Amino acid sequence: MNSALLINLAYIVASILFILGLKMLGRQASARRGNTISSLGMLIAVVVTLLDHHVVNYTWIIVGLVLGTAIGVACARLVKMTSMPEMVALLNGFGGLASVLVGWAEFGKMRALGWEAYLLTLGEAAPPHAFTASAIFFAVMIGGVTFTGSLYAFAKLAELLSGRPVLFRGQHLINGLIVAAMVVAGVIFAVSDASGGQAPLAFAVFLVLALVLGWTFVMPVGGGDMPVIISMLNSLSGLAACAAGFVIANNVLVVAGCLVGTSGFILTVIMCKAMNRTFTNVLFSGFGAAPASSGASADGAGAIKGELKPISAEDTFSVLEAARQVVFIPGYGMAVSQAQHIVRELAELLENNGAEVRFAIHPVAGRMPGHMNVLLAEANVPYEQLVEMDAINPLMPQMDVAIVIGANDVVNPAAASDRASPIYGMPIINAHEARTVICLKRGKGAGFSGLENQLFLLPNTRMLYGDAKATLQAVSAEFKSLAG
Repeated sequence: MNSALLINLAYIVASILFILGLKMLGRQASARRGNTISSLGMLIAVVVTLLDHHVVNYTWIIVGLVLGTAIGVACARLVKMTSMPEMVALLNGFGGLASVLVGWAEFGKMRALGWEAYLLTLGEAAPPHAFTASAIFFAVMIGGVTFTGSLYAFAKLAELLSGRPVLFRGQHLINGLIVAAMVVAGVIFAVSDASGGQAPLAFAVFLVLALVLGWTFVMPVGGGDMPVIISMLNSLSGLAACAAGFVIANNVLVVAGCLVGTSGFILTVIMCKAMNRTFTNVLFSGFGAAPASSGASADGAGAIKGELKPISAEDTFSVLEAARQVVFIPGYGMAVSQAQHIVRELAELLENNGAEVRFAIHPVAGRMPGHMNVLLAEANVPYEQLVEMDAINPLMPQMDVAIVIGANDVVNPAAASDRASPIYGMPIINAHEARTVICLKRGKGAGFSGLENQLFLLPNTRMLYGDAKATLQAVSAEFKSLAG
Protein backbone atom coordinates (compact mmCIF):
# COMPACT_ATOMS: atom_id res chain seq x y z
CA MET A 1 0.00 0.00 0.00
CA ASN A 2 1.61 3.26 -1.12
CA SER A 3 1.83 6.40 0.99
CA ALA A 4 -0.64 8.38 -1.16
CA LEU A 5 -3.36 5.79 -0.51
CA LEU A 6 -2.64 5.77 3.22
CA ILE A 7 -2.83 9.56 3.33
CA ASN A 8 -6.20 9.60 1.55
CA LEU A 9 -7.54 6.86 3.83
CA ALA A 10 -6.50 8.94 6.84
CA TYR A 11 -8.22 11.94 5.26
CA ILE A 12 -11.42 9.90 4.92
CA VAL A 13 -11.23 8.96 8.61
CA ALA A 14 -10.66 12.62 9.54
CA SER A 15 -13.63 13.69 7.38
CA ILE A 16 -15.91 11.13 9.05
CA LEU A 17 -14.83 12.43 12.46
CA PHE A 18 -15.59 16.00 11.32
CA ILE A 19 -19.11 15.00 10.28
CA LEU A 20 -19.79 13.01 13.46
CA GLY A 21 -18.46 15.84 15.62
CA LEU A 22 -20.57 18.41 13.79
CA LYS A 23 -23.65 16.25 14.27
CA MET A 24 -22.98 15.98 18.02
CA LEU A 25 -22.65 19.75 18.33
CA GLY A 26 -26.38 19.97 17.65
CA ARG A 27 -27.20 18.79 21.19
CA GLN A 28 -25.91 20.28 24.41
CA ALA A 29 -25.50 16.86 26.04
CA SER A 30 -23.13 15.66 23.31
CA ALA A 31 -21.53 18.98 22.30
CA ARG A 32 -18.32 18.53 24.29
CA ARG A 33 -17.83 15.02 22.97
CA GLY A 34 -18.50 16.27 19.46
CA ASN A 35 -15.91 19.00 19.87
CA THR A 36 -13.36 16.42 21.06
CA ILE A 37 -14.10 14.11 18.12
CA SER A 38 -13.78 16.96 15.63
CA SER A 39 -10.48 17.99 17.23
CA LEU A 40 -9.22 14.43 16.90
CA GLY A 41 -10.14 14.49 13.23
CA MET A 42 -8.22 17.74 12.77
CA LEU A 43 -5.19 16.28 14.58
CA ILE A 44 -5.19 13.30 12.22
CA ALA A 45 -5.51 15.61 9.21
CA VAL A 46 -2.64 17.84 10.34
CA VAL A 47 -0.28 14.96 11.21
CA VAL A 48 -0.96 13.12 7.95
CA THR A 49 -0.51 16.31 5.92
CA LEU A 50 2.88 16.88 7.53
CA LEU A 51 3.90 13.39 6.39
CA ASP A 52 3.00 14.24 2.79
CA HIS A 53 5.92 14.36 0.38
CA HIS A 54 5.03 17.95 -0.55
CA VAL A 55 6.29 19.11 2.83
CA VAL A 56 10.04 19.42 2.41
CA ASN A 57 10.99 21.93 5.10
CA TYR A 58 9.65 21.80 8.64
CA THR A 59 11.45 24.88 9.96
CA TRP A 60 8.67 27.37 9.28
CA ILE A 61 6.05 24.81 10.22
CA ILE A 62 7.58 24.47 13.68
CA VAL A 63 7.81 28.27 14.00
CA GLY A 64 4.16 28.61 13.01
CA LEU A 65 3.15 25.79 15.36
CA VAL A 66 4.85 27.45 18.33
CA LEU A 67 3.48 30.92 17.53
CA GLY A 68 -0.02 29.60 16.85
CA THR A 69 -0.07 27.58 20.05
CA ALA A 70 1.09 30.57 22.09
CA ILE A 71 -1.54 32.86 20.54
CA GLY A 72 -4.27 30.23 20.94
CA VAL A 73 -3.48 29.61 24.60
CA ALA A 74 -3.34 33.35 25.30
CA CYS A 75 -6.71 33.90 23.61
CA ALA A 76 -8.32 31.01 25.47
CA ARG A 77 -7.10 32.27 28.83
CA LEU A 78 -7.32 36.04 28.40
CA VAL A 79 -10.30 36.72 26.12
CA LYS A 80 -13.46 37.15 28.20
CA MET A 81 -16.74 35.52 27.28
CA THR A 82 -18.14 39.00 26.68
CA SER A 83 -15.57 39.45 23.91
CA MET A 84 -16.30 36.11 22.25
CA PRO A 85 -18.38 37.57 19.35
CA GLU A 86 -15.56 39.80 18.16
CA MET A 87 -13.10 36.95 18.77
CA VAL A 88 -15.14 34.70 16.49
CA ALA A 89 -15.24 37.45 13.86
CA LEU A 90 -11.47 37.80 14.05
CA LEU A 91 -10.92 34.04 13.73
CA ASN A 92 -13.19 33.98 10.68
CA GLY A 93 -11.03 36.72 9.20
CA PHE A 94 -7.82 34.81 9.84
CA GLY A 95 -9.34 31.77 8.15
CA GLY A 96 -9.99 33.89 5.08
CA LEU A 97 -6.47 35.34 5.21
CA ALA A 98 -5.00 31.82 5.35
CA SER A 99 -6.81 30.95 2.11
CA VAL A 100 -5.51 34.14 0.49
CA LEU A 101 -1.96 33.23 1.45
CA VAL A 102 -2.36 29.67 0.13
CA GLY A 103 -3.61 30.95 -3.22
CA TRP A 104 -0.87 33.57 -3.38
CA ALA A 105 1.84 31.03 -2.54
CA GLU A 106 0.62 28.56 -5.16
CA PHE A 107 0.51 31.27 -7.81
CA GLY A 108 4.08 32.22 -6.89
CA LYS A 109 5.13 28.58 -7.17
CA MET A 110 3.37 28.31 -10.52
CA ARG A 111 5.27 31.32 -11.85
CA ALA A 112 8.61 30.14 -10.46
CA LEU A 113 8.42 26.55 -11.72
CA GLY A 114 6.45 27.00 -14.89
CA TRP A 115 3.19 25.19 -15.56
CA GLU A 116 4.68 21.85 -16.63
CA ALA A 117 6.93 21.54 -13.57
CA TYR A 118 4.13 22.78 -11.30
CA LEU A 119 1.86 19.98 -12.56
CA LEU A 120 4.39 17.42 -11.37
CA THR A 121 4.11 18.74 -7.80
CA LEU A 122 0.36 18.05 -7.84
CA GLY A 123 0.72 14.37 -8.72
CA GLU A 124 -0.51 12.24 -11.58
CA ALA A 125 -4.15 13.42 -11.50
CA ALA A 126 -3.29 17.10 -11.81
CA PRO A 127 -6.21 19.27 -12.99
CA PRO A 128 -6.07 21.52 -16.07
CA HIS A 129 -4.41 24.91 -15.79
CA ALA A 130 -7.71 26.82 -16.03
CA PHE A 131 -9.21 24.80 -13.18
CA THR A 132 -6.27 25.42 -10.84
CA ALA A 133 -6.14 29.10 -11.77
CA SER A 134 -9.90 29.41 -11.15
CA ALA A 135 -9.51 27.72 -7.75
CA ILE A 136 -6.75 30.20 -6.89
CA PHE A 137 -9.05 33.06 -7.93
CA PHE A 138 -11.93 31.85 -5.73
CA ALA A 139 -9.65 31.15 -2.74
CA VAL A 140 -8.14 34.63 -2.94
CA MET A 141 -11.39 36.45 -3.75
CA ILE A 142 -13.57 34.79 -1.07
CA GLY A 143 -10.72 34.80 1.44
CA GLY A 144 -10.00 38.49 0.86
CA VAL A 145 -13.66 39.47 1.28
CA THR A 146 -13.85 37.35 4.44
CA PHE A 147 -10.68 38.86 5.91
CA THR A 148 -11.51 42.56 5.63
CA GLY A 149 -15.23 41.99 6.20
CA SER A 150 -14.42 40.17 9.43
CA LEU A 151 -12.06 42.95 10.50
CA TYR A 152 -14.87 45.47 10.02
CA ALA A 153 -17.30 43.24 11.95
CA PHE A 154 -14.69 42.89 14.71
CA ALA A 155 -14.30 46.66 14.94
CA LYS A 156 -18.07 47.10 15.23
CA LEU A 157 -18.50 44.38 17.83
CA ALA A 158 -15.55 45.67 19.87
CA GLU A 159 -17.11 49.15 19.60
CA LEU A 160 -13.96 50.51 17.98
CA LEU A 161 -16.36 51.72 15.29
CA SER A 162 -19.99 52.73 15.59
CA GLY A 163 -22.50 49.90 15.38
CA ARG A 164 -24.62 51.95 12.99
CA PRO A 165 -24.43 51.09 9.29
CA VAL A 166 -22.52 53.40 6.96
CA LEU A 167 -24.44 54.31 3.82
CA PHE A 168 -23.55 56.54 0.89
CA ARG A 169 -25.08 57.33 -2.49
CA GLY A 170 -24.47 54.69 -5.13
CA GLN A 171 -23.08 52.21 -2.60
CA HIS A 172 -24.70 49.11 -4.08
CA LEU A 173 -23.75 50.15 -7.62
CA ILE A 174 -20.13 50.55 -6.57
CA ASN A 175 -20.13 47.14 -4.89
CA GLY A 176 -21.65 45.63 -8.03
CA LEU A 177 -18.97 47.21 -10.21
CA ILE A 178 -16.27 45.85 -7.87
CA VAL A 179 -17.70 42.34 -8.21
CA ALA A 180 -17.87 42.68 -12.00
CA ALA A 181 -14.27 43.92 -12.16
CA MET A 182 -13.13 40.99 -10.00
CA VAL A 183 -14.85 38.50 -12.28
CA VAL A 184 -13.23 40.04 -15.36
CA ALA A 185 -9.83 39.96 -13.68
CA GLY A 186 -10.45 36.35 -12.65
CA VAL A 187 -11.28 35.29 -16.20
CA ILE A 188 -8.14 36.99 -17.52
CA PHE A 189 -6.12 35.28 -14.79
CA ALA A 190 -7.58 31.84 -15.60
CA VAL A 191 -6.84 32.00 -19.34
CA SER A 192 -3.43 33.68 -19.08
CA ASP A 193 -0.05 31.99 -18.91
CA ALA A 194 1.22 32.19 -15.33
CA SER A 195 4.68 33.18 -16.55
CA GLY A 196 3.35 36.09 -18.64
CA GLY A 197 2.63 39.65 -17.61
CA GLN A 198 -1.17 39.57 -17.61
CA ALA A 199 -1.60 36.98 -14.87
CA PRO A 200 0.28 38.88 -12.12
CA LEU A 201 -1.59 42.09 -12.94
CA ALA A 202 -4.97 40.32 -12.93
CA PHE A 203 -4.06 38.61 -9.63
CA ALA A 204 -3.16 41.94 -8.04
CA VAL A 205 -6.39 43.53 -9.28
CA PHE A 206 -8.80 40.93 -7.89
CA LEU A 207 -6.81 40.64 -4.65
CA VAL A 208 -7.03 44.38 -3.95
CA LEU A 209 -10.68 44.55 -5.04
CA ALA A 210 -11.56 41.59 -2.79
CA LEU A 211 -10.02 43.35 0.20
CA VAL A 212 -11.93 46.54 -0.63
CA LEU A 213 -15.22 44.67 -1.18
CA GLY A 214 -15.01 42.94 2.19
CA TRP A 215 -14.95 46.32 3.89
CA THR A 216 -17.68 47.95 1.78
CA PHE A 217 -19.79 44.77 1.97
CA VAL A 218 -20.15 44.94 5.77
CA MET A 219 -20.38 48.74 6.00
CA PRO A 220 -24.17 48.93 5.40
CA VAL A 221 -24.94 46.21 7.97
CA GLY A 222 -26.21 47.49 11.32
CA GLY A 223 -25.01 46.27 14.68
CA GLY A 224 -28.31 44.54 15.37
CA ASP A 225 -27.66 42.25 12.40
CA MET A 226 -24.21 41.17 13.54
CA PRO A 227 -25.29 37.58 14.42
CA VAL A 228 -26.25 37.06 10.77
CA ILE A 229 -23.00 38.58 9.50
CA ILE A 230 -20.92 36.46 11.88
CA SER A 231 -22.50 33.25 10.58
CA MET A 232 -22.22 34.46 6.96
CA LEU A 233 -18.52 35.27 7.34
CA ASN A 234 -18.02 31.86 8.95
CA SER A 235 -19.61 30.31 5.87
CA LEU A 236 -17.38 32.35 3.56
CA SER A 237 -14.24 31.30 5.45
CA GLY A 238 -15.25 27.68 4.86
CA LEU A 239 -15.83 28.23 1.15
CA ALA A 240 -12.44 29.94 0.87
CA ALA A 241 -10.81 26.96 2.59
CA CYS A 242 -12.63 24.60 0.22
CA ALA A 243 -11.26 26.54 -2.78
CA ALA A 244 -7.79 26.43 -1.23
CA GLY A 245 -8.18 22.65 -0.92
CA PHE A 246 -8.76 22.41 -4.66
CA VAL A 247 -5.70 24.59 -5.25
CA ILE A 248 -3.33 22.31 -3.35
CA ALA A 249 -5.24 19.09 -4.16
CA ASN A 250 -5.95 18.33 -0.50
CA ASN A 251 -9.11 16.27 -0.04
CA VAL A 252 -9.61 16.81 3.67
CA LEU A 253 -9.40 20.58 3.25
CA VAL A 254 -12.09 20.42 0.58
CA VAL A 255 -14.36 18.37 2.85
CA ALA A 256 -13.75 20.53 5.93
CA GLY A 257 -14.30 23.70 3.93
CA CYS A 258 -17.57 22.37 2.51
CA LEU A 259 -18.80 21.43 6.00
CA VAL A 260 -18.01 24.88 7.40
CA GLY A 261 -19.42 26.64 4.35
CA THR A 262 -22.72 24.76 4.21
CA SER A 263 -23.32 24.71 7.97
CA GLY A 264 -22.56 28.43 8.15
CA PHE A 265 -24.98 29.12 5.30
CA ILE A 266 -27.73 27.04 6.94
CA LEU A 267 -27.18 28.92 10.19
CA THR A 268 -27.36 32.24 8.32
CA VAL A 269 -30.72 31.26 6.85
CA ILE A 270 -31.98 30.23 10.30
CA MET A 271 -30.88 33.57 11.78
CA CYS A 272 -32.63 35.51 9.01
CA LYS A 273 -35.79 33.46 9.54
CA ALA A 274 -35.61 34.21 13.27
CA MET A 275 -35.73 37.92 12.44
CA ASN A 276 -38.38 37.49 9.71
CA ARG A 277 -36.06 39.14 7.22
CA THR A 278 -34.42 38.12 3.99
CA PHE A 279 -30.68 37.81 3.60
CA THR A 280 -30.63 40.64 1.07
CA ASN A 281 -32.56 42.85 3.47
CA VAL A 282 -29.93 42.24 6.16
CA LEU A 283 -27.09 43.07 3.77
CA PHE A 284 -28.55 46.04 1.94
CA SER A 285 -31.25 47.68 4.05
CA GLY A 286 -28.95 49.68 6.34
CA PHE A 287 -30.96 48.63 9.39
CA GLY A 288 -30.42 51.15 12.18
CA ALA A 289 -28.85 53.81 9.97
CA ALA A 290 -30.89 56.48 11.70
CA PRO A 291 -32.63 56.48 15.05
CA ALA A 292 -36.02 54.93 14.54
CA SER A 293 -39.17 56.57 15.76
CA SER A 294 -42.27 54.56 16.34
CA GLY A 295 -45.02 55.23 13.88
CA ALA A 296 -48.58 54.06 13.62
CA SER A 297 -49.32 50.68 15.05
CA ALA A 298 -51.09 47.89 13.24
CA ASP A 299 -54.47 49.02 14.54
CA GLY A 300 -53.82 52.69 13.87
CA ALA A 301 -53.65 53.60 17.53
CA GLY A 302 -50.11 54.90 17.23
CA ALA A 303 -47.02 53.96 19.18
CA ILE A 304 -47.20 52.86 22.80
CA LYS A 305 -46.97 55.82 25.11
CA GLY A 306 -46.00 55.80 28.75
CA GLU A 307 -43.15 56.42 31.11
CA LEU A 308 -40.26 54.42 32.49
CA LYS A 309 -41.07 53.15 35.99
CA PRO A 310 -37.97 52.31 38.07
CA ILE A 311 -37.89 49.63 40.73
CA SER A 312 -35.35 48.97 43.48
CA ALA A 313 -33.56 45.70 44.25
CA GLU A 314 -35.55 45.41 47.49
CA ASP A 315 -38.88 45.80 45.69
CA THR A 316 -37.71 43.37 43.02
CA PHE A 317 -37.09 40.83 45.76
CA SER A 318 -40.63 41.35 47.07
CA VAL A 319 -42.07 40.67 43.62
CA LEU A 320 -39.91 37.58 43.05
CA GLU A 321 -40.47 36.21 46.55
CA ALA A 322 -44.18 35.84 45.80
CA ALA A 323 -43.67 34.47 42.25
CA ARG A 324 -44.19 30.84 41.36
CA GLN A 325 -43.45 30.99 37.63
CA VAL A 326 -40.33 32.96 36.62
CA VAL A 327 -38.63 33.24 33.26
CA PHE A 328 -35.25 34.84 32.59
CA ILE A 329 -34.77 36.40 29.14
CA PRO A 330 -31.05 37.10 28.64
CA GLY A 331 -29.51 39.46 26.11
CA TYR A 332 -26.16 41.04 25.44
CA GLY A 333 -26.43 43.05 28.65
CA MET A 334 -25.93 39.82 30.60
CA ALA A 335 -22.70 39.24 28.69
CA VAL A 336 -21.45 42.78 29.23
CA SER A 337 -21.91 42.59 32.99
CA GLN A 338 -20.77 38.93 33.14
CA ALA A 339 -23.89 38.22 35.16
CA GLN A 340 -24.48 34.62 34.03
CA HIS A 341 -23.19 33.10 37.28
CA ILE A 342 -25.27 35.33 39.54
CA VAL A 343 -28.27 34.65 37.29
CA ARG A 344 -27.83 30.92 37.89
CA GLU A 345 -27.46 31.56 41.64
CA LEU A 346 -30.66 33.64 41.71
CA ALA A 347 -32.47 30.94 39.73
CA GLU A 348 -31.46 28.36 42.34
CA LEU A 349 -32.65 30.64 45.17
CA LEU A 350 -35.99 31.07 43.40
CA GLU A 351 -36.33 27.30 43.01
CA ASN A 352 -35.55 26.82 46.70
CA ASN A 353 -38.31 29.34 47.37
CA GLY A 354 -40.80 27.18 45.45
CA ALA A 355 -40.71 28.84 42.02
CA GLU A 356 -40.39 27.10 38.69
CA VAL A 357 -37.64 28.78 36.65
CA ARG A 358 -37.05 28.82 32.91
CA PHE A 359 -34.62 30.59 30.57
CA ALA A 360 -36.11 31.85 27.31
CA ILE A 361 -33.57 31.95 24.47
CA HIS A 362 -34.14 33.95 21.31
CA PRO A 363 -32.18 32.70 18.25
CA VAL A 364 -30.52 36.09 17.66
CA ALA A 365 -30.05 37.24 21.27
CA GLY A 366 -26.54 38.57 21.78
CA ARG A 367 -24.04 39.32 19.06
CA MET A 368 -23.25 35.90 17.68
CA PRO A 369 -25.24 32.70 17.07
CA GLY A 370 -25.78 30.77 20.29
CA HIS A 371 -24.24 33.55 22.41
CA MET A 372 -26.67 33.17 25.33
CA ASN A 373 -26.48 29.37 25.27
CA VAL A 374 -22.69 29.54 25.60
CA LEU A 375 -22.82 31.95 28.53
CA LEU A 376 -25.46 29.96 30.41
CA ALA A 377 -23.64 26.69 29.76
CA GLU A 378 -20.49 28.26 31.19
CA ALA A 379 -22.48 29.07 34.34
CA ASN A 380 -23.73 25.44 34.51
CA VAL A 381 -27.38 26.33 34.01
CA PRO A 382 -29.21 23.00 33.43
CA TYR A 383 -29.89 22.57 29.74
CA GLU A 384 -33.41 21.39 30.54
CA GLN A 385 -34.26 24.90 31.76
CA LEU A 386 -33.39 26.51 28.41
CA VAL A 387 -36.55 27.03 26.38
CA GLU A 388 -36.67 28.19 22.77
CA MET A 389 -38.80 31.14 21.69
CA ASP A 390 -41.56 29.08 20.04
CA ALA A 391 -41.91 26.90 23.14
CA ILE A 392 -41.96 29.70 25.74
CA ASN A 393 -44.37 32.11 24.03
CA PRO A 394 -47.53 30.01 24.64
CA LEU A 395 -46.53 29.82 28.33
CA MET A 396 -45.75 33.50 28.76
CA PRO A 397 -49.21 34.56 30.03
CA GLN A 398 -48.73 32.07 32.88
CA MET A 399 -45.45 33.65 33.98
CA ASP A 400 -45.67 35.65 37.19
CA VAL A 401 -42.42 37.48 36.42
CA ALA A 402 -40.30 37.85 33.29
CA ILE A 403 -36.79 39.13 34.03
CA VAL A 404 -35.26 40.73 30.92
CA ILE A 405 -31.49 41.02 31.31
CA GLY A 406 -30.09 43.46 28.80
CA ALA A 407 -32.22 42.27 25.88
CA ASN A 408 -33.79 44.82 23.55
CA ASP A 409 -35.05 44.01 20.05
CA VAL A 410 -35.86 40.36 20.84
CA VAL A 411 -38.55 41.45 23.36
CA ASN A 412 -39.72 44.68 21.70
CA PRO A 413 -43.54 44.62 21.19
CA ALA A 414 -43.08 47.04 18.28
CA ALA A 415 -42.16 44.00 16.20
CA ALA A 416 -45.75 42.82 16.49
CA SER A 417 -47.72 46.08 16.64
CA ASP A 418 -45.83 48.98 15.05
CA ARG A 419 -45.81 48.85 11.25
CA ALA A 420 -43.42 51.80 11.14
CA SER A 421 -40.77 49.97 13.17
CA PRO A 422 -37.77 48.53 11.28
CA ILE A 423 -38.24 45.25 13.17
CA TYR A 424 -41.97 44.93 12.40
CA GLY A 425 -42.73 41.26 11.69
CA MET A 426 -39.69 39.94 13.55
CA PRO A 427 -40.63 37.03 15.86
CA ILE A 428 -40.01 38.03 19.48
CA ILE A 429 -40.27 36.52 22.94
CA ASN A 430 -43.59 37.83 24.23
CA ALA A 431 -42.24 39.12 27.54
CA HIS A 432 -44.98 41.76 27.64
CA GLU A 433 -47.58 39.03 28.21
CA ALA A 434 -46.13 38.11 31.61
CA ARG A 435 -47.96 39.47 34.67
CA THR A 436 -44.93 41.52 35.70
CA VAL A 437 -41.85 42.37 33.63
CA ILE A 438 -38.61 43.50 35.27
CA CYS A 439 -36.06 44.88 32.80
CA LEU A 440 -32.44 45.17 33.85
CA LYS A 441 -30.69 47.98 32.02
CA ARG A 442 -27.56 50.06 32.55
CA GLY A 443 -29.24 53.32 31.53
CA LYS A 444 -32.08 54.91 29.59
CA GLY A 445 -30.41 54.81 26.15
CA ALA A 446 -31.46 52.71 23.17
CA GLY A 447 -30.02 49.27 22.53
CA PHE A 448 -27.16 48.33 20.21
CA SER A 449 -29.40 48.51 17.14
CA GLY A 450 -30.53 52.04 18.07
CA LEU A 451 -34.24 51.21 18.50
CA GLU A 452 -36.33 52.29 21.47
CA ASN A 453 -37.99 49.37 23.24
CA GLN A 454 -41.72 49.83 23.72
CA LEU A 455 -41.70 47.10 26.37
CA PHE A 456 -40.13 49.54 28.81
CA LEU A 457 -43.20 51.80 28.64
CA LEU A 458 -45.89 49.21 29.33
CA PRO A 459 -47.90 49.42 32.59
CA ASN A 460 -46.69 45.99 33.82
CA THR A 461 -42.99 46.79 33.26
CA ARG A 462 -40.54 48.01 35.87
CA MET A 463 -36.96 49.12 35.19
CA LEU A 464 -34.16 47.90 37.45
CA TYR A 465 -31.30 50.24 36.53
CA GLY A 466 -27.61 49.56 37.05
CA ASP A 467 -25.07 46.90 36.27
CA ALA A 468 -26.97 43.62 35.94
CA LYS A 469 -24.47 41.66 38.01
CA ALA A 470 -24.56 44.16 40.89
CA THR A 471 -28.34 44.53 40.93
CA LEU A 472 -28.95 40.78 40.81
CA GLN A 473 -26.43 40.27 43.60
CA ALA A 474 -28.46 42.71 45.67
CA VAL A 475 -31.64 40.73 44.95
CA SER A 476 -29.88 37.46 45.79
CA ALA A 477 -28.64 38.95 49.07
CA GLU A 478 -32.29 39.62 50.05
CA PHE A 479 -33.16 35.95 49.42
CA LYS A 480 -30.13 34.79 51.41
CA SER A 481 -31.03 37.01 54.34
CA LEU A 482 -34.56 35.59 54.24
CA ALA A 483 -33.23 32.04 54.32
CA GLY A 484 -30.60 32.59 56.95
